[in-house]
Amino acid sequence: MEKRVRLRFAPSPTGGLHMGGVRTALFSYLYAKKHGGDFILRIEDTDQTRYVKGAEEYIIAALKWCGIEPNEGVGFGDGKFAPYRQSERKELGIYAKYAKQLIDSGNAYYAFDTSEELDAMRKRLEAAKVVAPQYNSVSRQNMRNSLTLSEDDVKKLLDAGTPHVVRLKVPRNEEIRFHDIIRGWVVVNSTQVDDKVLLKSDGMPTYHLAHIVDDIEMEVSHAVRGEEWLPSAPSHVLIYRYLGMEDKMPQFAHLPLILKTDGNGKLSKRDKSGIPMFPLDWFDERTNESYVGYRESGFFPEAFVNMLAMLGWNPGTTQEIFSLDELVEAFSFERVNKSGAKFDPEKTKWFNQQYLRAKSDSELATLFSPLLAENLKGTQESRHKNQAFVEGVCKLVKEKAHFVSEFWANGNYFFITPTTYDADVIKKRWNEQSATFIKEVTEAFKSLSSFTAAETEATFKATAEKLGMGPGQVMQLFRVCLSGVGGGPMLFEMVELLGKEVVVNRLETATNNIK
Repeated sequence: MEKRVRLRFAPSPTGGLHMGGVRTALFSYLYAKKHGGDFILRIEDTDQTRYVKGAEEYIIAALKWCGIEPNEGVGFGDGKFAPYRQSERKELGIYAKYAKQLIDSGNAYYAFDTSEELDAMRKRLEAAKVVAPQYNSVSRQNMRNSLTLSEDDVKKLLDAGTPHVVRLKVPRNEEIRFHDIIRGWVVVNSTQVDDKVLLKSDGMPTYHLAHIVDDIEMEVSHAVRGEEWLPSAPSHVLIYRYLGMEDKMPQFAHLPLILKTDGNGKLSKRDKSGIPMFPLDWFDERTNESYVGYRESGFFPEAFVNMLAMLGWNPGTTQEIFSLDELVEAFSFERVNKSGAKFDPEKTKWFNQQYLRAKSDSELATLFSPLLAENLKGTQESRHKNQAFVEGVCKLVKEKAHFVSEFWANGNYFFITPTTYDADVIKKRWNEQSATFIKEVTEAFKSLSSFTAAETEATFKATAEKLGMGPGQVMQLFRVCLSGVGGGPMLFEMVELLGKEVVVNRLETATNNIK
């Protein structure tokens, strides 16, 4: 019987969920859904000293906003593998049972070294010019552990409740091989692998033991994580082997790093690129630092997810815009790059722009309306209550915007008559001839019975021709008289939307005010 596809996202509640973590969740979700499997949220809270209040709730809210919801796990309903918090699972004795199995088979041992003894060991190794000082098959021979102490001494120490940890016994000079879906075969010599702590002195398991036990117990088929965990993977392979459960070892997929824009180093939550690093706003109580989220910055969740999917993965085609369902259909780990993916803030805004343009004018008007109401509070302007008019504004201004929040700055003149006019355009274009044109075209507009874009454009050109002028000579000036600014959406569509009365009034006001 073929093994059911089951992937987990297993963050630690030590802070806000960084976009790199969201990408891990996204790729796990896509693969699980493509293969009709399960996507699980497990909270790895074994390090209670780093626990941050509110972090777990933030993780759940972020996944919901992104639309990549687990079908099982913390905050999403219990399956037969509950509980999904490691702190709760520890109380059941699950991790201690596996640690005992490793000790009994001779593949793990008790270590009673104090922090002072560990510091002294590191200093000895550094003095001996050891490049990477670590607790391993060589250094452990000079330390206080159950491999160097007699059985009686070990028993006495354990009976006395002497603080200790359980360490993995890594063999000396052995080749460790494993296959990664993204990177192919990885071969590491055990001399490069340290004796990882599996159980801490407080009885809490470390990540190295806990995630393996949970993956076994929860029948996880694929383990997706960041490239930074690649050096630890050989230890994890050994643990599966020593437990006699290599057949239950999930397939590994180590994702490439998300790099800074210049490609120089890993993207950090503290990088100031002008684009958020977190999906939602996050305040870190430990550091008193605030981080702006994609949601609060006006990004659409679909755009954020689309952008994130393209960081390190490519579909093998030129297509860039994908719905979540399309991503599920197209995704494979084989098309994930080995090398790091550069984060591009401008491309990130471009993705949002594409989704903004694809939205209906009605949807955009609904999103824009609260901003309009706020900006027009206390004025007599009422057109923001006219749904058709607001939709028309959205249709015109969305082409040059990345966010709905830019609509007001780009198109406030649709609602408020300008009181100032672009000085550069006035200086360059306003003269006796152009002033005459503005007066003439105003009178011509008054006599129009149909005030469509086509009719007003034809009238505009005919007036210019009558005065011996080219339309280009006065087009920008005409725009400034109506809006106060020298650039904007399609001119005569703007004229049609403003309507005859407003256009005529604004042209007359401009003629009277511009000197």
